[in-house]
Amino acid sequence: MTAALKSGVTLAVLAMLVVAAAVWGWAALTEPLPEDEPVAICEPTNVAAGGEVRRDQVVVSVFNGSDRSGLASSTMAQLAERGFVEGDVGDAPLPAASTQIWSSEPTNPAVLLVQQQFKQARIVAGDPLGDGIVVVVGDKFKTLKNKQVESVLAESAATFCRATGSE
Repeated sequence: MTAALKSGVTLAVLAMLVVAAAVWGWAALTEPLPEDEPVAICEPTNVAAGGEVRRDQVVVSVFNGSDRSGLASSTMAQLAERGFVEGDVGDAPLPAASTQIWSSEPTNPAVLLVQQQFKQARIVAGDPLGDGIVVVVGDKFKTLKNKQVESVLAESAATFCRATGSE
């Protein structure tokens, strides 16, 4: 093989490698960026009758149904200080005079555990505005009860949205 032929073959192979690298690079450059999968803050979990539900297992979302600015955030901070897992915080779609816990399951142990943190909180039917147990604080809300309830026992089998990572 002559030197000229060797050089020609080498240049042809290198040119093909450059073209292949350019095609691969263009495909990688124009590919959409990977999207992070949203991590669920809680997952439906069954609890048997007599089973314990603790504060660190319960996700609570708090919404402000009053005219006071920052009421939902400050209430969420108090609940988080007690060990509840923070869900969503925001404004309620409707005004509320008193504290409401929105749930279609008034005997659910997670709902009852959250209710026991508040003075005169009523359980009412309502749409799930956020993750976990939905609390709407109203104009009459001042602070949580002094007595902190650590856990409750389920009177009957139930399902609640248990915080991911809690045992």
